Formats: sequence, structure tokens, C-alpha cells
Amino acid sequence: MKVSLRKVTTTPLDFDIKSNEITFKGYLQYHTGKLILLKAELNGLLDVQCNRCGADFKLPIEEEIEFFISDGIYEDSEDIELDVVESLDSMVDLDDILSSELELIKSDYHNCDNCEDSWEQE
Repeated sequence: MKVSLRKVTTTPLDFDIKSNEITFKGYLQYHTGKLILLKAELNGLLDVQCNRCGADFKLPIEEEIEFFISDGIYEDSEDIELDVVESLDSMVDLDDILSSELELIKSDYHNCDNCEDSWEQE
């Protein structure tokens, strides 16, 4: 789902995307200057691999996501540290953001229930 950043106003623009067993739901809202606020939740089950035994399992996901999207190159003039994603074509692809967030979660260490139980007994 692509959204033109120029169409985002102070009235929140809601979105709801489903991918397999994951729901990515939230809104885009004009913040200030060239910044658009993205605030959303990721919920559902994500297929991951256990880092100890290699078995595939479903990881329950409940994540809140909040960052800014800059319409163009972001220049920090106030020395305030923000999470900012730059859009060079005035468009944001929410499917790409969802995919990136899921890959970020997958890159973390996850143990299946069997390995988690055996880890606690050691």
C-alpha cells in the first residue's frame, strides 16, 4: 500500500494491512515541517526459527511502532534525536515498512518452548 506523503494532513490517515498471520494497523499524521508521524501496532504470529535447535515455530508478536517519515532528506536543526525514515519520492510504501519491521524481529534471538524449558532447567 503506497501513500503519497503530500496527502497526509493533521487528521490521522488510518491504515490496516494484513500479511499472513500479522496485522499492521495504525495511522500517518502530519507532524511538522517535512515530518510525518507513523504510529502503529504489529499483532499476530510470525514464523521464526529457534536459535538453539533450528525448529520452525510461531512467535506471538505484540509490538508498538512509532517513528517519523521525512518527505525528503531529513536535516536535524535542533539537535533532537528522532527515529526518521527518509522518503526521496514523497511516497511511503507501508508494505515495505511492514516487511522491514518483520525482518528486524526475525533477526533477533528466539527459542522455541522446548529449548526455553530446557534452558531454564540447566
